[in-house]
Amino acid sequence: MTKPLPDIVAKLEARLGRAHARLRLGIETDAEARAFGQGLNFFHIENLYSLHAVIRVTLKLSGLYWRGQRNARKVAVRRNRVALRGLPKAFDGFTILHLSDLHVDMNPGAMSRLIELLRDLAYDIAVMTGDYRGKTIGPYEPTLAGLAEIRRHLKGPTFGVLGNHDSVRMVPGMEDMGIRMLLNECETLNRDGQRLHLAGIDDAHYFRVDNIEKVAERLPEGECSILLSHTPEIYRQAAHADFDLLLAGHTHGGQICLPGSIPVTLDSKLPRRYGAGAWRYHAMQGYTSVGVGSSIVPVRFNCPPEITLHRLESA
Repeated sequence: MTKPLPDIVAKLEARLGRAHARLRLGIETDAEARAFGQGLNFFHIENLYSLHAVIRVTLKLSGLYWRGQRNARKVAVRRNRVALRGLPKAFDGFTILHLSDLHVDMNPGAMSRLIELLRDLAYDIAVMTGDYRGKTIGPYEPTLAGLAEIRRHLKGPTFGVLGNHDSVRMVPGMEDMGIRMLLNECETLNRDGQRLHLAGIDDAHYFRVDNIEKVAERLPEGECSILLSHTPEIYRQAAHADFDLLLAGHTHGGQICLPGSIPVTLDSKLPRRYGAGAWRYHAMQGYTSVGVGSSIVPVRFNCPPEITLHRLESA
């Protein structure tokens, strides 16, 4: 368990307000690294480190480990067209680069491939939907160093939310490098006098510190809005709060899948059709990224890693 440094606490209190900062730090400290009974799922394999070693050794003995590592480095670019009713004409063609589940410090090969891909991409803003750190506890400085390198290759405004692997203590460092973190907060994008609203919630999967009601109340009724969440598990709440588009990650698409990209587990409480790619729930559209990095062990099978370009179009 990592004790927050006084200067980090002061920065978080200045950024979030004293009550919010202390509440978030307290919940994180109390719940950090529990394998059972915390969050939406009862069991959290990412926090049971003894099991990680067993999985790694089993894959090595089977001869699959190194093939899985090669697969994990083959990051692909996906393109997703999103037709939104109510999208202002000024934002027709607006493109969002979506990065998720980087797990920077345990996936150096995937991060190198990501940087190569970023050089040739055109987009208007970048969004990052959580899980920047490899482990769920311990030092986060290597993660911040890796993120700073990636940030240098990102163009234009960049927004992010925290995931279940991330500490709120990372926020000052991430914002210092130019990543605007949305912790149950909203940002309004302006173009030619027209507006598009971008909201982000804190982790809803493990720490359960999300507050959709807070962000929804700040949005003008009837105007187009996008919600960033680490997990898509809050799809019902997001749809009934009248968001037009939900961008999420967390599931890794299963990461280790059976042939046909059938996930063994999504580590989530949601229908499998929401576990990867584009989907719709009532009037809201959604997209669940399978992620750039890998968790627990840096391997992938039948589920290649991705970054996504979402092109918004007027319906």
